[in-house]
Amino acid sequence: MTTSPTTLPGILFVWTSADPEHEIDFNRWYDREHVEERVRIPGFVSGTRYQSVRGPRKYLGLYRTVSLDAFQTPDYFKAFQQQTPWSVTNLGRMRDPMRRVCAIEAETGFGTGAWLAVLRLGAKTIGQDAQAVAGLAALGRELLQIDGVIASRLLTPDTKLSGPLPAEQKEGRVLDPIFLIDTSSEAAALAAVARASTALGLDADEAAILQLSWQLRETDLQAA
Repeated sequence: MTTSPTTLPGILFVWTSADPEHEIDFNRWYDREHVEERVRIPGFVSGTRYQSVRGPRKYLGLYRTVSLDAFQTPDYFKAFQQQTPWSVTNLGRMRDPMRRVCAIEAETGFGTGAWLAVLRLGAKTIGQDAQAVAGLAALGRELLQIDGVIASRLLTPDTKLSGPLPAEQKEGRVLDPIFLIDTSSEAAALAAVARASTALGLDADEAAILQLSWQLRETDLQAA
């Protein structure tokens, strides 16, 4: 699955580690400038940061939008193409970054959990058909039966919009679907990963487990 209708909800998925020598400033930039800057763009709903407990990269940023159209506006292009000096500095401090602009499909449940499981599905796991998406939705509803699982969603990268970050590896770059599972506890995240991995034929040990750092919503800025 590579291209989705722009009417679907969208999400910017940025997963990266940071140069250890400048990690304090890297997090200060994210927390004091970058998240707010992105959430202020028209069409953006929220920005959420996570830190890995288990996984190949340390920090994950998720920016939800009303639709994929939010990534094709003059406001977004201005923010993306005219980075602040602080942004330019810290973008250069990213290590092994992964940027994807995705449509949100097969969404089940509600809310943002304190814990997040990230499963990369692989190019062959999901086909280009509605039946495959429906299967992920059915799996999500099944996972909601596990105590502590509150939501799940399938992220389908858009090939046109998912341009790489400056430090991102270009060779062998795979825009595979991603399955997210929100939970209220680490135990629930592990239980959901085990069940989902069995259903999808994945290695449960390769799933990432992350803990919520903080979230900024568009409504928070309106209230302020």
